[in-house]
Amino acid sequence: MQFQQLRYFTALAEIRHFTRAADELHVAQPSLSQQIRALERELGVELFHRARGNITLTDAGEVLLPLARQILADMDTARREVQEVAQLRRGRVRLGAPPSLCASLVPDVLHAYHARYPGIELVVDEGGSQDLVRTLAAGGLDLALIITPLAVGGPALATTEVLREDLVVVTAPSAPPPTKRRTIRVAELADRPMVMFRRGYDLREITTAACRAAGFEPSFTVEGGEMDAVLGFVRAGLGLAVVPGMVAARSGLRVTPFEGTRMRRTIAVAHRKDVAPPRAARELRTVLLEHLGASED
Repeated sequence: MQFQQLRYFTALAEIRHFTRAADELHVAQPSLSQQIRALERELGVELFHRARGNITLTDAGEVLLPLARQILADMDTARREVQEVAQLRRGRVRLGAPPSLCASLVPDVLHAYHARYPGIELVVDEGGSQDLVRTLAAGGLDLALIITPLAVGGPALATTEVLREDLVVVTAPSAPPPTKRRTIRVAELADRPMVMFRRGYDLREITTAACRAAGFEPSFTVEGGEMDAVLGFVRAGLGLAVVPGMVAARSGLRVTPFEGTRMRRTIAVAHRKDVAPPRAARELRTVLLEHLGASED
């Protein structure tokens, strides 16, 4: 049974005249008659009583008509919904990103994407880069923003560097400045009370590694928080913190850049090499690169 045969059948059942039905379908009348006979042979029953100038449905035809209409309606719905996805009117994108980027870069990118593709559902998964790589490998994400080279040892990923972001020191405006100069050295963080992120947080790894490279272990007054909590603890005067520049700019805290060789983190957008992202995800990647003014190698 073919969809074309069901379309011919429903047209003939509604018009009740072979010639007029053929004209409506833009086919030759013999072709219409041949398809109806083929459908009847396949079903093993007659669907129409044929008399000169009078076409009526048999009992079998009466049973088939509502079913045929439903099948054709479902087919039209399926075709329309697939076309909507193909044309980015509907769909879903699953994006993973560290909390620090969800507090800075991601909202602006998603706003630009939603303005362009308002019918696409956006799902954001916050987490550390290592966790995001694992979720990406398991098929739980279409794209992920990860910190490199911290996120290594995962599956074969296709990555594109999109941003190198300076890290800065933030302190409470009511607290004394961390230095009398405009900039601060990593070594000056020694013995300073610091607010530190939870274990597994990318910024914790970067900050701890920089302090150890400068010859000391950082001293924590509070640790274990997410981005909002860390900024709140700093605002309350519990210590200083090292955070991304984009986050610091929106925090309302005193910002002190690092001197000389700056502390930076490199951000890449990643997806699995063995699975092509859906079109909606590829478009999100394009919007991200456009937003940052980045280009692929």
